[in-house]
Amino acid sequence: MTMTTTTSASIPAPVACSSTHRHCFPRAQRRGSAAASAAAVVALLLATSAWLSLVFSSPSIRLHWAHIRSSASPFPPASPPPLPGPSTRVPPPTGPRNRLPPLSLRHLVFGIGGSAHLWPRRREFVRLWWQPGVMRGHVWLDDRVPRPPRNSSLARSLPPVRVSEDISRFRYTNPTGHPSGLRIARILAETFRLGHGSARWFVLVDDDTIVCPDNLVTVLAKYDWTEMAYVGGPSESHSANTYFSHAMAFGGGGIAISYPLAEALAGMMDECIERYPRLYGSDDRLHACISELGVPLSREYGFHQWDIRGNAHGLLAAHPVAPFISIHHVEAVDPLYPGLSTLGSLKRFTKAMKADPMSFLQRSICYDKRRKLTFSVSLGYAVQVFPTIVLPRELERSEQTYIAWNKLNNRNEFDFDTRDTYRSVCKKPVLFFLRDTERGGNTTLGSYRRAKGRDNLKKKVFCFPRTPPLPDVNEIQVFGTPLSENWHLVPRRLCCKLNQRRNGTLKIAVGQCDHGASGSAAETSRAAPLRACRAGPPPPLLLLLHVKARLRTLPRPPTMSHPCGFTSTKR
Repeated sequence: MTMTTTTSASIPAPVACSSTHRHCFPRAQRRGSAAASAAAVVALLLATSAWLSLVFSSPSIRLHWAHIRSSASPFPPASPPPLPGPSTRVPPPTGPRNRLPPLSLRHLVFGIGGSAHLWPRRREFVRLWWQPGVMRGHVWLDDRVPRPPRNSSLARSLPPVRVSEDISRFRYTNPTGHPSGLRIARILAETFRLGHGSARWFVLVDDDTIVCPDNLVTVLAKYDWTEMAYVGGPSESHSANTYFSHAMAFGGGGIAISYPLAEALAGMMDECIERYPRLYGSDDRLHACISELGVPLSREYGFHQWDIRGNAHGLLAAHPVAPFISIHHVEAVDPLYPGLSTLGSLKRFTKAMKADPMSFLQRSICYDKRRKLTFSVSLGYAVQVFPTIVLPRELERSEQTYIAWNKLNNRNEFDFDTRDTYRSVCKKPVLFFLRDTERGGNTTLGSYRRAKGRDNLKKKVFCFPRTPPLPDVNEIQVFGTPLSENWHLVPRRLCCKLNQRRNGTLKIAVGQCDHGASGSAAETSRAAPLRACRAGPPPPLLLLLHVKARLRTLPRPPTMSHPCGFTSTKR
């Protein structure tokens, strides 16, 4: 059957294509385009699958390839370093953070760096603050030392001693430093690889460091230990901070590293320090590796590197309004209390520290405006009595009684507020240094004895008719009450009130300021100087009755107002 097809004149009829028509190929072109499109789709799917496999593959595979790429490269790896095996990992918490046990000393692991030839002397410093049976950690030395008898008091009062691994395989090219910096930089990794169950923080200090463990726990409890955290403080020396870094924690004052950060560093430390052969010591190498992980320094003002020499009075008498955590280089400064050896003064220092850790070295300022006297109390250290009214802004600056670690003596060498010492003997304060401290129930009592001044005769002659402050007072007793548990979160300088003076003894009450108290000279002038606050710290029963009365009348939680004008909080 023949079919007739009618077409429009403007649209040509389709022509049957054959091999003789070379320019007639629309159907073949469509087949080729379809094949090309299919190939492109397949290639796209394959590329997408490969990309997804890399993104969502196990960490070990990705880190393996990253390690292969970076093993021969002088540059930091583009991805996180390899982690230790599963046997050393702490399982993640199964519930919210607040369901975990609160942070305690059992969750801290210490790595104490030292040397074999100095350890017989410096171990006495460690004994002052180490709590055997409660604290965990090791002392890392460069060589073996004789061990004390196993059951002796010396052996029981010290952490176990270990010898660091050989570091001869690592490069060290700094012309002025010492290769021991490599060994000390690896203490964190060696400590971590020992495997410490329930560890949350790793703390690095030196063997000539004095540490306040209780305050360290209080401060670290602010942080989330399940995240990477790098906690510490820089140096007091501007030159040291400029040479190393203003964002680096100095290990002498102490460095606290959370478990996840310690885990990451343990896996990359040996590879990382090979990239920094020209660095000087251990702290800068550790900081360089932490910088590769992108973790910044969380500064806490209670860590003290103490890169100073000479008389440390100016620093101790003007401690920051923050919990005291550590001091370093205790052999490079004069004895902290007059008339004692270095070790003897540190024993008195740590005894006061243990009596009430949170308020230790905290400042308080009060005035006797009638006699124009200024009292500056540094709990556990000294009381300064100035013969004039000195405002708090000036007293908050550290009196420069010391020199820098590089033995320079100008104020530009320090990265904190300082002031010059008084040249006139008529302006210099009378000093009362701590003699003993006791704790009774909820109150601490410190006894401060008047120091024998060299310029007493000059003061009597050149400052006439004004006599030195408190000529008939030989002792000052300071009563202190414990601070609230949250004081360190929003700290404030303490307040003090002058009490009665009797038989050559003056009493001062120190504690947290009441909400309306300012501690200024103007406020003190409205009170009866040296006679206000005769009652002293209130007995616990009176405090309890006072709280009950306030609970009945106040709609909000009460603050126990101390008769001396500051807040009294019971722990």
